[in-house]
Amino acid sequence: MTSNSNFPQFVSAGDILTDLIRTGPSDWLSRPGGAGWNVARAVARLGLPTASAGSLGTDNFSDELWDASVAAGLDMRFMQRVERPPLLAIVHKTQPPTYYFMGENGADLAFDPTLLPSGWMDSVKWAHFGCISLVRQPLGDTLARLAAQLREHGVKISFDPNYRNLMEHGYEPTLRKMAALADLIKVSDEDLQKLFPSMPNEADAIAEIRAMNPQATVLITRGSAEATLYAGNESWQARPPKVDVADTVGAGDSFDAGFLHEFVRRSDLATCLSSGNQAGALSTTRPGGTEAFRDRQHREQFLKRAGS
Repeated sequence: MTSNSNFPQFVSAGDILTDLIRTGPSDWLSRPGGAGWNVARAVARLGLPTASAGSLGTDNFSDELWDASVAAGLDMRFMQRVERPPLLAIVHKTQPPTYYFMGENGADLAFDPTLLPSGWMDSVKWAHFGCISLVRQPLGDTLARLAAQLREHGVKISFDPNYRNLMEHGYEPTLRKMAALADLIKVSDEDLQKLFPSMPNEADAIAEIRAMNPQATVLITRGSAEATLYAGNESWQARPPKVDVADTVGAGDSFDAGFLHEFVRRSDLATCLSSGNQAGALSTTRPGGTEAFRDRQHREQFLKRAGS
């Protein structure tokens, strides 16, 4: 029997895919990704026992995701494989990012939490949910049920809606359901604009999402501008450090990873906010978002700045 001490402390569930990026008229570049998977990989590289829970196919894209997960040190007992096509994000324009998804009856939809190792919920401290997995059925309902079970088990829930165009219609019930379960709700200023298009005033949108769960800690990020953290009647503000930016893709996922890396370890909220800002900024210094965390020097730089 496996000891609970060998299970991860942090699990990110869902949203594992391949970005297929157009680089020329007939040229494409594939990159393993997905917001949830990016968060898990970065948290693991920062040294916290971590898993990315989801389902992959048996194709070449899925092989690359599997190999990159192993290289990041993720707990592979939480990743399942089935004979189904992969989920692809087709990014046919990059300025601004314009994309659509391919994955009808995809492998991601087959994820089955009952196949996860017995006893894992007794060890995990935080579980992270968000992005398009919550609107791809039946996976969305599967993940919402899993979040509710984890919450009942005493696990803390992190929720990042991470708006995508699949959420344009019918997403509000899922948004409210997941927000009600969450201990931490993180949204970007761009997310707020798209989630609440009838509320051009950011303060009104923030009030709306805080009203969905007054007990939750709410985190608002604004790219290179000041981030704000709300907890009860208190708030904290902090601006990311200035860096030479190579690529902003995945900066939000890296922010989540840096913040949660400290939050799981029960650091104070000001330290968590600083850690998120440091991680988000660090990820922009290398192309490929969380690829910055592959570099040992970069990881040590982040950990030193974050005070770990």
